[in-house]
Amino acid sequence: MQVEFSGEVWFWRGPAPWHFVTVPDEECQDLAMTAASVSYGWGMVPVTAQIHETRWRTSLFPKDGRYLVPVKAGVRSAEGLDVGDVVTVRLTVEL
Repeated sequence: MQVEFSGEVWFWRGPAPWHFVTVPDEECQDLAMTAASVSYGWGMVPVTAQIHETRWRTSLFPKDGRYLVPVKAGVRSAEGLDVGDVVTVRLTVEL
């Protein structure tokens, strides 16, 4: 399954700070149908993500009925991303 969407990079301060892009509602519904067969621990969904030219393996975090894409420091650095930037994210769910 492949999904593509645009979203804003945001920062979660929490006990372990992370940068994320939130998957829009419509795409979350599509992902939820696939998640049951691929998710592991706490509903995490393994994916390959891509922003611009940078691809990486990660897992979507389920949060309040939606999914969050964690954007690693190396990805942000490679693509010159900062909080508030709107990016196009391509996801491939790992089966």
